[in-house]
Amino acid sequence: MDKRMTTADMVGELRDGMTIGIGGWGPRRKPMALVREILRSDLKDLTIVAYGGADVGMLCAAGKVKKVVFAFVSLDFIPLEPYFRQARQKGEIEVMEIDEGMMLLGLRAAAWGCPFIPTQIGLGTDVIKVNSDLKVIGSPYDEKEWVAMPALKLDVSLLHVDRADERGVCQIKGADHYMDDWFARAAEKTFVTCDELVDSDYFADPEQSRYVFWERSMTTGVSLMPGGAHPSSCTPLYGFDVAHFKEYNASAKEGGFAVYFDKYISNTTEEEYQQKVGGLEAIRSLPMPVY
Repeated sequence: MDKRMTTADMVGELRDGMTIGIGGWGPRRKPMALVREILRSDLKDLTIVAYGGADVGMLCAAGKVKKVVFAFVSLDFIPLEPYFRQARQKGEIEVMEIDEGMMLLGLRAAAWGCPFIPTQIGLGTDVIKVNSDLKVIGSPYDEKEWVAMPALKLDVSLLHVDRADERGVCQIKGADHYMDDWFARAAEKTFVTCDELVDSDYFADPEQSRYVFWERSMTTGVSLMPGGAHPSSCTPLYGFDVAHFKEYNASAKEGGFAVYFDKYISNTTEEEYQQKVGGLEAIRSLPMPVY
């Protein structure tokens, strides 16, 4: 079984109006090569589900997004993602703002084929008031009330991993794989970029296979894309690019997204993009963040 694809082929599978989950966490292990491929495309009216970072901000700035389902959209050391902030302040997008745990339950419900999962998360808070889709239900067993977190069904998930093989086995060796396993299971199709493509025998070693977090049957396609998470990190291979994020953030006040897009993304291949940011060697030398 050979699931290798190009990123162009992956984006070619997407359609206007789809609900797309994007893995990673803020400025960490985002499938940015796939995001840039979408930015070069004609796709529009997307619903994005993410623990967001620049992936969400760029897609909003480019007019690709109809709605964002999120727990946060942040660059971490830059607390508010600049272009997502602009889109919200201007009322350009619809939003469903929920708790981090609620989003996890929504992904699990979709993965398990359940219409919702009951939870106490959100009770007594404004998350119920600002999200008309959220319902409070009574328990059939006692007098307690629960929030019915609806399934977040995804047409497609986009993920980036450390390593994968051609069968779709994916490995994440960072300290946290975030919710990528649930993004994979909640989606009809899951497309993955990887920093390294390895032989399948690599995963015969238990020390390597213990870092595999979802079934290969969940992976629709894989694409070798070294450095493909830049400017986000892919721990332990490279950290996030602080200088690049600062430039990106500054562009929101100095010329707008068109300036950044024209400089780094428009009419460029992924290889050309990486050369503009210093090349793969420079990406892989980015230090890990220290907290």
